[in-house]
Parts: sequence; C-alpha cells; structure tokens
Amino acid sequence: MSAPRIVFAGTPEFALVSLSALVDAGHHVVAVYTQPDRPAGRGQRLTASPVKRYALDCGIDVLQPLTLRDAAVAEELAALEPDIMIVAAYGLMLPQNILNIPRCACLNVHASLLPRWRGAAPIQASILANDEVTGVSLMRMTAGLDCGPVFSSSTVKISGGENAGELHDRLALLGGELLVSDLPGILATNLGSVEQDDSLATYAAKIQKQDAALDWSLPADELQRHIRAYNPVPGAFFFAKDESRIKVWKASVIAGIDAPPGSFIQYDSSGIVVACGRDGLRLESLQLAGKRRADAQTFVTHIDLR
Repeated sequence: MSAPRIVFAGTPEFALVSLSALVDAGHHVVAVYTQPDRPAGRGQRLTASPVKRYALDCGIDVLQPLTLRDAAVAEELAALEPDIMIVAAYGLMLPQNILNIPRCACLNVHASLLPRWRGAAPIQASILANDEVTGVSLMRMTAGLDCGPVFSSSTVKISGGENAGELHDRLALLGGELLVSDLPGILATNLGSVEQDDSLATYAAKIQKQDAALDWSLPADELQRHIRAYNPVPGAFFFAKDESRIKVWKASVIAGIDAPPGSFIQYDSSGIVVACGRDGLRLESLQLAGKRRADAQTFVTHIDLR
C-alpha cells in the first residue's frame, strides 16, 4: 500500500515544528502551502516563512497563493491528490471547495483545548484569562472558525511566570508529538472525532499593537499577565512623560502598594516599582525604542521616567 499523500499548510515557527515532526517520522509530504514572502526587519527585505525555508531544504514543493478562493488554486491542489491536508497556523481561511478535496480530511493543529479559545491568538488569550491549563487539539476543519469536531487533544499546565513565547514553544512541540501519534488512526478512520459544545466556545481575536498598552488603573496581577501574554509579540508598553514608548518584558506583583496608579513608588538602583489599581508591579526588564533590553537597575542609570 502506498504511503498517504500529505499536503501541509502553515507559515510560522509553530507550524514548522509540526511539519518537521511529520518529515522526521517518515511521512510523505507532497507539497507545502505557506504565506507569500513578506517584508521583514529594518531593511524590509522580502523574507520567506520558516515553513518555506524548511520545505525547500527538504526538497518539498512550495506553493504560496495569495488566496485559496481562486479556481486555479483549487485545481492545483486537487492535482496533488492529497489523502489529507494538515493545517497549522497557516493564516488563510480554507473555503468549502478546498476542504472537500482531500480524501480523508483537512486537519488543523490548534493551540488550545477546543472549544476554549477559538481564533487567531489562543496562546495569548489563555495567559490573559489566567487559565491554569491549555493544550493542543487536532480538529477536522469545517467552514466555520475552529468549530469542527475534535479527534484528540493533549493538555499542559501554564506556569505562573510563563510568557507567551515560552508557552508557544511547549505547545508547538506538543502539537508535533500529538500529530505524529494520532495521524495514523485518523488516516485509517480508526480514530473518531467528537463535536464541540458551542455553548462553551470562547474567542481569541487577532492581536493589535494597541492591545499591548499597559493601563496602570488595572490590578497588578492582571497587568503582569498582560506583560507575559504579549512577550515577545508585540511587547507590552507604556508611555513616559516625554512620550517615549517603554516596553516591559518582565514584571512581578508587589502586594500592599496603595498609591495613585502610574506613580513610581521606587525608582533607584534597587529597581522600579509602579503603583497599579490594586497592588504594584516591580518592572524587571525594560526597553526604550531603538535600544536593547535592560534590567531595571541598568535602565534607571540612563533613563528617568518620573
């Protein structure tokens, strides 16, 4: 019996981990779909996605359509005769005619325990909401947003100091492991799927830069989660009195602070403490625009935010 023909669709590092897991496990990936090259860095040079670079290194054909709604794109996918299309953080919606093409299914590797956190930013949402656990789900894709039946899932605990980048890396590995473990059962139709309970669904909208702004009137524990959730992208920030944008990469809660929100309780060689709506935050890693990150002790010697 010939090996199942797999088409993979993904773009960033999260997707790369699943793709490399498939290749390392010996699966036959006949083509990869990924987002078109985008300008990146200070020079805004066109840059290939991590998935594209890996696929080319492996000798896998790469396709980069701007949309999947073009009839010619559907014909090209059908010509690949895929048994399954595996999607992880691709960035394009799959219309129904695309979903109908693979023999078995279009399978999504999603970074949450569906129906918790459907949508574009489930990792950040789980931290912002102070969830104790999260995980990865393998879902049969349908025309709706992350609402298809779930084949399997795997769970991890979220540690109190974990930021989105660290949780992303753990979930990416977990997704690759779950995919390789359960793909044979899905392809053989031995592993059934369970419909999601829509009444339990929550949504994680795409992140905008302004979402990362720090509002000192909020409780310190909420702001600390805010800083963790937006590390590394886009980076939580506030504005100094001179309108300088200051990013905050790490902070800890200081209980018992009772002062006007946004006021500096401490600003010296021992560190920086800011009063919040409840309690305070010790700012431990900061960055001025155009400069490198610095610990608070180093930062105060060069910048006066007061």
